[in-house]
Amino acid sequence: MTIPDTLLLIFGALAAGAIAALVAPSGAWARRVSLASAFLACAAALALGIQAVQSGAVWIWHSDAVLSPLGGITLRLDPLGAFFLVIVAVAGLPASLYGVGYLRHLDARPRGRAVHALMNAFLAGMYAVPLADNVAMFLFAWEVMALASYLLVVSDPEDETAAAAGVWYAVMTHGGFLALLAAFLLLAPDQRLEFDAMRATAGGLSPAATMAVVLLSVAAFGSKAGLVPLHVWLPRAHPAAPSHVSALMSAAMVKLGVYGVVRLLFDIMPPLPLGWGALLLGLGVLTALTGVLYSVAETHLKRILAYSTIENVGFIFVALGFALLMRGYGHGALAAMGLMVALLHTLNHAVFKTLLFLAAGAVVHATHASSLEALGGLIKRMPHTAVLCLVGILALAAVPPFNGFTSEWLTFQLLIAGARYTAPSLAIMLPLALAAVALVAGLAALSAVRLFGIGFLALPRTEGAREAREAPLSMRAAMALPAAACVALGLMPTVALTRLAAVTSDLGLPMGQLDTGTSLVLPLVGSRLAPLAIAALLGGAGLGAAFISRGRRTRVRIDSAWNCGRIIQSPRTEYTAAAFAEPLKRVFTGFYRPMHEVTVDVHPASPYFVRAMTLRADVVPWMEQALYGPVVRGARLATDLVSRIHTGSIHWYLTLLPIALFALLLLARWIR
Repeated sequence: MTIPDTLLLIFGALAAGAIAALVAPSGAWARRVSLASAFLACAAALALGIQAVQSGAVWIWHSDAVLSPLGGITLRLDPLGAFFLVIVAVAGLPASLYGVGYLRHLDARPRGRAVHALMNAFLAGMYAVPLADNVAMFLFAWEVMALASYLLVVSDPEDETAAAAGVWYAVMTHGGFLALLAAFLLLAPDQRLEFDAMRATAGGLSPAATMAVVLLSVAAFGSKAGLVPLHVWLPRAHPAAPSHVSALMSAAMVKLGVYGVVRLLFDIMPPLPLGWGALLLGLGVLTALTGVLYSVAETHLKRILAYSTIENVGFIFVALGFALLMRGYGHGALAAMGLMVALLHTLNHAVFKTLLFLAAGAVVHATHASSLEALGGLIKRMPHTAVLCLVGILALAAVPPFNGFTSEWLTFQLLIAGARYTAPSLAIMLPLALAAVALVAGLAALSAVRLFGIGFLALPRTEGAREAREAPLSMRAAMALPAAACVALGLMPTVALTRLAAVTSDLGLPMGQLDTGTSLVLPLVGSRLAPLAIAALLGGAGLGAAFISRGRRTRVRIDSAWNCGRIIQSPRTEYTAAAFAEPLKRVFTGFYRPMHEVTVDVHPASPYFVRAMTLRADVVPWMEQALYGPVVRGARLATDLVSRIHTGSIHWYLTLLPIALFALLLLARWIR
């Protein structure tokens, strides 16, 4: 099939799925047909994306039939856009399959049809974003993606937090939309809204206009990606959305924020001053540290994964900032390596975070609980889900030979190489960034151990965990797809790296010679990574230990273990998620600013007889309070003032009309 035929198949299948969700004769048929259509569209997009990345060809199509006042529609498929088609498809394929079993309980509810239709619209918006090649089409696709995801976040009326999460998400995403619109208008020469025209004239912008464009675009795309301090919507929206939608948001939608930054700063804009690379690098370090520290302290299952997404976005921006720095210093090969590593971690994170959100959804679906404190012992009740989740957690913790290890190892190598090959002014910046990244990697491993150990091991802590049952076959099959990808990308990273080298070359940053054998050797670094050898070593050590333990002829005596004087082991004696994180909270007290409240209930007869004691410990979101607290209070004050105008008096309303008209006339004259 040609590119136009494949695109017609993708968007035609998604449109058919959305329509079928609304008109199918039953809820079950609506679920099956709409999700099958989404699965077909994602499979076609995956094939198209891989083919376009491998060929390196550029396809352009323009039509004035739609959106003609804004320049019509222009679609362009180049290696960078094709790579992000792959990203969306990698998350969309398992999410579509997962929904077949996960959403069965919505068959009898009207909102089930709405969820299925909105998911198809959500996928259509995400596929259109990397294809758009003019401002009108890009903003239209961006808004479809944002609106569909917002409606999915607030789709559950039984979730008390959904409405508040939707408000935060709507405000942040539409604020980013306005910033993006302003950046495009500054870039547009003579109101020519094609990206090609912007590429031709971006170099002629004044320094002030360039600074405004970069700041606005980083704010707009950074808010979508979850860049600190614009991340506040992400830990609220992810827990409120259905789990397969959370997977799409974290693995695909957030990555389109990364796509916007790469498209603008590495494709449309000319080489930028060095300060912008340092700014992006610093924001990446801040984002990674903030995300990992909150993920270790959080107890809500999906909120932990949301903060982990913020942490990994920080890793991506560290590599992007490094690439901008190296391009500014004229080290083209190092810049290409930085961009390639950022894209590789984008792919790796999309794969294992899809797996983890789907596994979290299976756990919540089986236990009806979303807190780590309410889980435990699930490895015996949900063994397949536990094994698949363990694969994602090992990838999240960057344990070899899984895919998360490769991109994090390459990030370390980049920062080391940059300190050797750059100006002395960076001799302090890059080692500090390296130390911060190493701290983040260690804390991420701690968070991963806590997530699996508290959630799946030990004894069940609640009735829901004790009565949990394994997820349906369709959900387990959906989790198996990204789990297999975690292993494949970890064992053979050179397959992805060779394709990504073609993407960086298309952006004007040729990679140079890249060893693509079983071991990975990057130019200018000198380090060698052999994932297959690591896997063989670990597998051999495991098999050897198993053989030795089975070969010993020792008498085994079964008896009760030493129980420290306890009569019986119970969940009350186990480590809790809060207790696991308590030492870290004490170390980083200045960051967490924990709040403790102790309530003691005593007997009325005497204060020495205590009936109950209650401890409430919360982490203060001081960053949100400092940055967004004044804005929220100002908005509430403004709405209170406006509400006083609504007196119900028609005479008062008639008086306000000429006043408003006079104010508009003055504003129009001032604008003229």
